[in-house]
Amino acid sequence: MDWLDALPDTRVLRDPAQTAGFRHDESHVRGPEPLAVVKPRSREALRTLVQRAGDESFTLVPRGAGSGKAGGCVPDARSVVIDLSDWPGGITVNTANLTLSAPASAGLAAVKEHADAQGLWYPPDPNSWPLCSFGGSLATNAGGPNACKYGMTRRWVLSVEALMADGEVHRFGIDSVKQNTGPNLAQLMVGSEGVFGMILGATVALVPRPRDYLTLLLPLPDMALLPALPARLFTAGFLPSALEFWDSAVLADLRQHGSDDARRLPGEALVLLEFDDPGCSHTGFLEPLLDALGPLASDAQVATTGAQREALWAVRRMTSVHLKQRFPRKVSEDVVVPRDRLPEFFARLAALDAKTVSYGHLGDGNLHVNLLQAPILDGELDGAALDAALDPLFALCIELGGTLSGEHGIGLAKREAFLKHADPFAIAALRGIKQALDPKGVFNAGKIF
Repeated sequence: MDWLDALPDTRVLRDPAQTAGFRHDESHVRGPEPLAVVKPRSREALRTLVQRAGDESFTLVPRGAGSGKAGGCVPDARSVVIDLSDWPGGITVNTANLTLSAPASAGLAAVKEHADAQGLWYPPDPNSWPLCSFGGSLATNAGGPNACKYGMTRRWVLSVEALMADGEVHRFGIDSVKQNTGPNLAQLMVGSEGVFGMILGATVALVPRPRDYLTLLLPLPDMALLPALPARLFTAGFLPSALEFWDSAVLADLRQHGSDDARRLPGEALVLLEFDDPGCSHTGFLEPLLDALGPLASDAQVATTGAQREALWAVRRMTSVHLKQRFPRKVSEDVVVPRDRLPEFFARLAALDAKTVSYGHLGDGNLHVNLLQAPILDGELDGAALDAALDPLFALCIELGGTLSGEHGIGLAKREAFLKHADPFAIAALRGIKQALDPKGVFNAGKIF
């Protein structure tokens, strides 16, 4: 593939010492050495890559910051990884339209900072937001705690620019909240993990930045009280911007092995509850909330300063890192269960023969169930044994009306499980769309379906 060196405005990496880090993301999936890693800066380079991929039967694997957790950017032996970190473009905020435009290479943290500088807010907040790329968050339809009230990334996307199979960059959508000219191709691209084309930039909607916050740490004396908490709040007329939880097993490990702040976490189970309604920091909001919580509010801790609020969130955001350090072989799933089925889910999860701990987004039923010890065979992950260990969990979620991924996507990590549990008609439809948009299989072949 010497022709790669002739690509204009492109850095090419071939040395295994340089490309080793591109064989994996933050999931348990590991791939082989790619044919090369390229960092393009021009449309001409992309056009050539698409043409040669179609002619020579290799696939183009898009990559942002590599913080995904489903193996979506993991290459195979016939892949050229397109690292978009050098892709040009700046972040612009349009205060009249309440929009922000940015290239895929922008960091999500920078996107949020640019909005904040104008008194505006971009709500999607995956746990990796300080380091993930904007393009990666679009390709995976990233979620996060704020999805409880504000939904996932797709809800905020107005238009995208994407490299498609004809080698050209197309713009789908317009920079307005109202556009109703048939099926929305911008929305199709969001969450597609790069299998239909490669997102190079997008325009997203913004809202005025919240001015008030009410953050509570709510210790529960009994894990059995946890699953019914969302319904208790919603039926009382309260919609939190975030409703996070730790189960008793996670708390026990944090108390024994975590940071000083983590070691002081109270309760048999624990909830982090946040509101951003106007006036929520006043007693007129807090008192009815405490009344709605009833006896559960007896030990509630209210963050009265911004520093206290940040300290609570710091412990929540470090939970995944803590568990990864403690259990390097852990596998984290991000299953979803409808909120009204949470009591049954937790009861039946406890009956499964698996060593798991759970935390995550109780407010939208997106639960991070961690299998603490992935099976190993001859020093390598035993994929078949892992699939067998996780299948009862996936089957339970499907039975209860949920799904096997809420925010991390499918990629390679959950492809077999997805094919097993998804509606065959839906799989056939997705493959039909793939064939129509990418007939030569240029983009991220072998992922999802």
